[in-house]
Amino acid sequence: MPRRLIQLYAGLALYGASSALLVKAGLGLEPWNVLHQGLAELTGMTIGVVTTVVGAVVLLLWIPLRQRPGLGTISNVLVIGVAMDGTLALVPEVHALTVRVPLMAAAIVLNGAATGLYIAADFGPGPRDGLMTGLHRRTGRSIRLMRTTVEAAVVATGFALGGTIGVGTVLYAVAIGPLAQFFLRAFAVPVPTAGSTVVAAGAPQGAILRP
Repeated sequence: MPRRLIQLYAGLALYGASSALLVKAGLGLEPWNVLHQGLAELTGMTIGVVTTVVGAVVLLLWIPLRQRPGLGTISNVLVIGVAMDGTLALVPEVHALTVRVPLMAAAIVLNGAATGLYIAADFGPGPRDGLMTGLHRRTGRSIRLMRTTVEAAVVATGFALGGTIGVGTVLYAVAIGPLAQFFLRAFAVPVPTAGSTVVAAGAPQGAILRP
């Protein structure tokens, strides 16, 4: 349990930090943060605050979908936005492309590691992924279709509001699955079997690879 808790909160904090680095790189954000950035531009709130508010609103949508939140779900709403705003306040602006491109690449790899840490802790899905699994169960449609539909709508809305889409958005979409899968295996929590032999736990069943 102590290791799982450390992984949970380290993963969430690093996820927020990596998302903030993508903002600083300015070459495109992950789908939900395109929406968050657009809403931040519209409302004048920080992107971290918007991330928290949107997470809470999405969590309310779990009620009609009969989804049950876990510790990881609630912590996701509370931690990621704070980590984003904290990182944005600490990291200076970057302008040179020779810095922005490596920063973007590092942020995507860090995001994959953070996702592996968070999901391997197995404290429940993030609110956005829970929304997609809930829609899958209620509609009978595939998770892939639900995710594609939701994220396409999120990106389109965020872009219309001023969110950043670019090469980073495309690279993130291509790389995050393999990266998260790799780090899920790397951070799998050892669990005792009935015979007291310690083995590595597999990836949490049904994980969608994003907080």
